[in-house]
Amino acid sequence: MTASKNDREFVCSKSETDVEEPSAINDFPQLTTTTERKLMAKVDLHILPFLCVLYLMAFLDRVNISNAVLFGLEEDLHITSGTKYNTALTIFFVPYIIFEIPSNILLKRLKPHVWLSFCMGMFGFVMVMQGLVQNWGGLMATRFFLGLFETGMFPGCFYLMSCWYTRGEAQKRFSFFFASTTLAGAFGGVLAYGIGKMNGIRGYKGWRWLFILEGLLTIVIAVIWFWTLPDFPETVSWMNEEERAFIKAKLEKDTGKSAHGQSITWRNALAVFKDYKIFVGGLAYFGLIVPAYGYAYFANSIIRSYGYSPLTTQLYSVPPWAAAFGFSQLIAYFSDRLRHRFLFTVVPICITLVGLAMLLNIHHKRHVEYGALFLVTAGTYSAMPVVVCWFAMNLGGHTRRSVGTAWQVGFGNIGGIIATYSFLSKDAPNYRNGFIICISFTCLSAAACIVYWLALWHANRQRDRNSASGQVTEDEDKTEELGDLAPSYRYIY
Repeated sequence: MTASKNDREFVCSKSETDVEEPSAINDFPQLTTTTERKLMAKVDLHILPFLCVLYLMAFLDRVNISNAVLFGLEEDLHITSGTKYNTALTIFFVPYIIFEIPSNILLKRLKPHVWLSFCMGMFGFVMVMQGLVQNWGGLMATRFFLGLFETGMFPGCFYLMSCWYTRGEAQKRFSFFFASTTLAGAFGGVLAYGIGKMNGIRGYKGWRWLFILEGLLTIVIAVIWFWTLPDFPETVSWMNEEERAFIKAKLEKDTGKSAHGQSITWRNALAVFKDYKIFVGGLAYFGLIVPAYGYAYFANSIIRSYGYSPLTTQLYSVPPWAAAFGFSQLIAYFSDRLRHRFLFTVVPICITLVGLAMLLNIHHKRHVEYGALFLVTAGTYSAMPVVVCWFAMNLGGHTRRSVGTAWQVGFGNIGGIIATYSFLSKDAPNYRNGFIICISFTCLSAAACIVYWLALWHANRQRDRNSASGQVTEDEDKTEELGDLAPSYRYIY
């Protein structure tokens, strides 16, 4: 059921009351007031900027604690000894993991603009409170609630995007969205450098101003986003009926009927886990989360160990993130152009492994070690969006896609807990244990990607054989219910 951009024939044009469900592969409503290229540009303009800014602020508020450490957070809160700082990083992931699937269910029931903007405003408020904490207990509490309110951001945004784009269109959009993390890393370094100069104003240290100002900015954006963030194609007001019918038909051709109006029950959600590929996709993302968060939380400490001052370290943290942004867009472009995913996960993963191996074995060569950081960021943050997009866009139907993406992200972020305890202060400056752990889990991700590719290849071949032998008879209602498990569905790999 994969769709090619060149094989579409538009054979009918009807009003909303007369539009029939497309039953044949080429039954598309005709576009008379615009072109497909212009329509998709319109969709991009209404979807991508809002989701990118939303997730940029979420990731920035999540990892800016690594910038705050350079400005004396540990000393002021008396958490320089032991693993208290690592525990404060870990507590974020407890609610973040547990509430991924419930959050996606609420997103569908409450509409994205309501749920996502509410969560954004709340984690912005928590960020302001984090700037006012006086001890380790206060930091632990704010980090917990930060994880609670950020739980729906990533899977919610990916799920919403998957409801707008076909599998052939998705990768470059997903990678551009995911690049919000790399932009947040780069933007966070520049912002921290500027805010760090406010140290002492009104009696607040620079790390407090960092949390307070970034939290206030998040709240302001959340209020605006409540009125501007789009929902599903069936409900937005900025498309006319002709455009709406075209988008709906194109998505149904690619992945089956959306069943937007159907609610998701717990029985439906649990049924998704009968498919073993759901677990393999989770492992692929899980393995990459460890080096991703290992870098996001500890790169500043690693760079500072090269002998730079706190402010200079903030600036040196920017270029690796910027390089990751550029490389991820390159990977996404070729992945979409070739309609292939597998190699565009494995190759970046290998680049990550090269960078980690260099950091593990090369010491006292500042420029070489700094260059290895570019390989780690470029590889990791290019492979991750391909893995998530590959998995999400192979899931058919609202239920399987909503639950499946939330599971992948929720389970995957268990790797964040591992990452937070991988780089301990006692292991500085070489962090040998941390790099070994990151290498191990990156290899796990590569192995899971290979297994997932083989599973998709086997499923497609089996369905082709059944179809050729005439063993399959399609029932439209059953096909809609099965989603990507339907005999006529073909996975992309």
